[in-house]
Amino acid sequence: MHGYPGNVGYGAYLFPLVFIALAILRNARVRNLKVERLWIAPLMILAATVLSFSQQQAPGPVMIAADIAALAAGAALGWWRGRFTKITVNRETHALTSQASPVGMLLILGIFAIRMGLRTYAAENASALHVSVTDITDAFLLLAVGLVCAQRLEMALRATRLVNEARASN
Repeated sequence: MHGYPGNVGYGAYLFPLVFIALAILRNARVRNLKVERLWIAPLMILAATVLSFSQQQAPGPVMIAADIAALAAGAALGWWRGRFTKITVNRETHALTSQASPVGMLLILGIFAIRMGLRTYAAENASALHVSVTDITDAFLLLAVGLVCAQRLEMALRATRLVNEARASN
């Protein structure tokens, strides 16, 4: 079997693809948006990241730079994805709804494809790149942290502004 490091086979791609497909279907619907709950996912991913990083030795300067770059790239992508999320306000009740855009969903698919390609390449060439699989995993984790936190922040700021505008117009 070729394709995935460690001879796991194509089944290793199946679970993430099913997960992403379910997430896309779920996000394609209009959903109620509670601004006061937007902090929960970032807090959970930050806690998991801190726990993960606390269990390992400190990375070297090159990996610190790579981690910062991954975090910044994730934040930029998250902000961009958040901007494409459609947020609407009911003018009478001030209730918020959100719906992921097709562009945002394509972004997630693109990140998944790039991640799988880089993961395979990096795992096969880790010694030549002078990095460990843990270092690569940490960078991808920080990309996710940046993406989730920035997306939720952008949505919270925009939703708050939209509600304030709706209240002012009444």
